[in-house]
Amino acid sequence: MVEPVVLVHGGAGNISINRVEPKLVGVCTAARRGYKVLISGGSVIDAVQSAVQYMEDDEAFNAGYGSVLNVDGEVEMDAIIMEGRELKTGSVGAIKNVAHPVDVARLVMEKTPHVMLVGEGAKQFASEQGVPDVPIGQLVTKFAKESLEKRKAGSVSTTTELGMSSSVASFSRVTVILR
Repeated sequence: MVEPVVLVHGGAGNISINRVEPKLVGVCTAARRGYKVLISGGSVIDAVQSAVQYMEDDEAFNAGYGSVLNVDGEVEMDAIIMEGRELKTGSVGAIKNVAHPVDVARLVMEKTPHVMLVGEGAKQFASEQGVPDVPIGQLVTKFAKESLEKRKAGSVSTTTELGMSSSVASFSRVTVILR
């Protein structure tokens, strides 16, 4: 039997020293979560989705709760999920008020002929699929607010911490990448 592998990427850029440990703990926890799905008989897609859901709930990452804010102080998120065997993909862009954009990306992949839905169209689709709304502001963290204020004041480079979280799982000859 092939041993499953889960790789998790939790961001890039100049990460401040006080944010390194939470990110390391988070990526290890996310990878373990995905691995447990695989060894319990779950699919590679399920494992990747589970790992990314964890990161979307962890404020250490720019994904879901803890996302970098747009200029209006709102959380707009992107997510993509890919399945290598059948070359399927689904994604969302600039979606608001959902806890797990990865869930909506997977629904796009599995329930539509599209590969991407954006903004209000993505949000409408999510609602139609029963994805719960998250109240405005619930995904905003103190760190994100402070970072936006500093960026608006010109005191922080916009490339200080680049926002992306990724997970890759491989089992047998199937590889899935999600970002």
